[in-house]
Amino acid sequence: MRGRIPREFIDELLARLDVVEVIDRRVPLKKAGKDFKACCPFHNEKTPSFTVSRPKQFYHCFGCGVSGTAITFLMEFEHLSFPEAVEELAGEAGLEVPDTGPARSGDNPTLPLLEILGETSRYYKDQLRSHSDASTTIAYLKQRGLTGEIAARFDLGYAPTGWDNLSSTAGNEEKLDLMVKAGLISKRESGGHYDRFRARVIFPIHDSKGRVIAFGGRLLDEGEPKYLNSPETPVFHKGSELYNLHRARSAIAQQQVSIVVEGYMDVLALAQHGIDHCVATLGTATTATHLQRLFRLAPSIVFCFDGDRAGRDAAGRALEIALPSLESGRQVSFLFLPDGEDPDSVVRDQGADTFRALIESATPLPDLLFDTLLNQTDPTRMDGKARLATLTRPLISRVPEGP
Repeated sequence: MRGRIPREFIDELLARLDVVEVIDRRVPLKKAGKDFKACCPFHNEKTPSFTVSRPKQFYHCFGCGVSGTAITFLMEFEHLSFPEAVEELAGEAGLEVPDTGPARSGDNPTLPLLEILGETSRYYKDQLRSHSDASTTIAYLKQRGLTGEIAARFDLGYAPTGWDNLSSTAGNEEKLDLMVKAGLISKRESGGHYDRFRARVIFPIHDSKGRVIAFGGRLLDEGEPKYLNSPETPVFHKGSELYNLHRARSAIAQQQVSIVVEGYMDVLALAQHGIDHCVATLGTATTATHLQRLFRLAPSIVFCFDGDRAGRDAAGRALEIALPSLESGRQVSFLFLPDGEDPDSVVRDQGADTFRALIESATPLPDLLFDTLLNQTDPTRMDGKARLATLTRPLISRVPEGP
């Protein structure tokens, strides 16, 4: 972590930046006279009251009162500290933040992990292009209908068969230790190390700033687990991250809805067909943090699940987590696909328009909640009505009161 950033540098940075361009890359703006407008990303509204002024290099929301510069916008929108926001914007402006020495709290311990993860992502991409065994992986991706352009956009890679392909590139103990801390390799009880990802298609997972923080891998051969994710690390927390959120942010804000699917391939297949406002959870149930991040971008979320028992159970968990988030103007809906279908198969076999129509027909949360409770009771009987009231009361109490 850097020490104090000089005021002169901050002034130069703000002079180089255009607040309209900074915000428009994250929240699509529309020209309104001499200014630009959008629905505020910091509170729910239907009529745009968020105004950005190019002459003043300033933004202000007449609905909730937030205002500030490009730096304060990034801090609020991406949950960054002041130094982190300055670092990101300096990169966009082609400036280097002056190194005034480490802050008193010491060097940032996550930076080496992020560097080794980025380096490893490049290694996996190179293996997909050049490894002699990668042809099977490429054939698999083509068979799933994915183009080279999509593979490149999502930085797909290949982890070769073998126990030490990645670990053998370390070169020294310090780098091996970093690979262990980053969840890339593991220590053997008998000594030495082995690669976590082997014989798998690799899906890099990024944070909100586009930095690689983890990986997911799909096994190509028979075996279990078919999908494997990085473990929890100092830079990766499954309950906080969503696959593809950093790419989908602008599309979600523009469409005013986010689509949550279950797998990497679903996200890629939908992107292949021009549906870019999709994210996926990372092998964990939906959390309140997931919802908070999505609701900051758009007032509507559609969960897309398989129609089997596992999908229904996952929807039930998401429903309960969503109840406390249902403030005025927010909406959560659920789409259950037919048995044997997933977003990948639907969009490949029936096209993007069919999938969009299914999303439009998704079941609103109140309807799903009522149907779920009815299935657990018999409302034609007095004791059934009493049980329905007993089941409903604690759930309804979790919904925030209106203004």
